Amino acid sequence: MGDQSRAGRRGLSDVAAVRAGRFGGRVPAGTDGPAYYATGRRGIRRDVVALLHPPYTAWHLSYVLLGGLVVRSVHWGVLGATVLAFFLAVGVAAHCLDELRGRPLDTTLPTWTLVTAAAVALAGAVTIGVVGVERIGPGLVGFVVVGAVLVLGYNLELFGGRIHTDLGFALAWGAFPVLTAAYAQAGDIPPAAVALAVAAALVSGAQRALSTPARMLRRRGARVEGSVVMKDGTVIPLDRATLLAPLEATLRLLSWAVMALALTLVLAHLWR
Repeated sequence: MGDQSRAGRRGLSDVAAVRAGRFGGRVPAGTDGPAYYATGRRGIRRDVVALLHPPYTAWHLSYVLLGGLVVRSVHWGVLGATVLAFFLAVGVAAHCLDELRGRPLDTTLPTWTLVTAAAVALAGAVTIGVVGVERIGPGLVGFVVVGAVLVLGYNLELFGGRIHTDLGFALAWGAFPVLTAAYAQAGDIPPAAVALAVAAALVSGAQRALSTPARMLRRRGARVEGSVVMKDGTVIPLDRATLLAPLEATLRLLSWAVMALALTLVLAHLWR
C-alpha cells in the first residue's frame, strides 16, 4: 500500500508539474486564444501577434540563417536580404493568405487589409529575389518562382490541396529556406546544405505533428472531458490546459533551440 500510495502521489505531482511548467514550459494563463503566444483579451494587438506567429516565423527564418551559414564564405548583405525576403513571403504574405482561408485565427482584421498586406509583402519578396538574380545569376530565378508558388499554393490550397500537407509543410518551410539561402550565398548547393535541409524538414515535420493537435484543441475544442486512472486507483482529471501543456511546451522549446542554433553559427562566423 505504501508503494501504491507513493505512486499515486507521484502521478498527481507529475500532473501538477506539467501545469506549473516544470516539464519544459509554462501553461499559458488563458487557453482561449488561437495560439500560446496570442492569448488574453481580444483586440488588434492579439490579432496581429496571432497573424504573424512570432515564434514560428523566427523558427523558420532561423533555417534561412542556417542555410546561409553552412558555406565557407558568408556574404552578410546577401544573407540579410534573403532573411528579409523570407520574412515578407512567409512571415507576412503566407500568414495573411492562410487567414483568408476560413479565418482559422478568428481575427477581426478586414479582408482588404489581409489581401493588401499579402500582395505587398509577396511582391517585396519577389523583388528582392529579382534584384538578387543580377548578382547571383539566373539560377536564382527558379528559387524565386518556386517560393512564390509555395506561398500561394500552400496557403490558398491550390492544386487540389496537394501542397497543403504535412510533407508539403516540411519541405516548403523547412528544407526550401535552407536550400535557397545556401544557393544565394554560393551559387550552388553544397552537400552540407542538402544534409541541413533534410534535418530542417524533419524538425518541421515534428513541429507539424505537435502543432496540429494543439491548434485543434485551442481553436476547435469546446471542452475536454475525461481522466486518467492510475494502477493504484488514483483518478487524475484531464482538461484542455493539461493536454496543451506538453505540446506547447515542446513547441516553445524547439523554437528557441533552432534560434539558438542559428545564433551559434552567426557567432562562429563572426568570431573566427
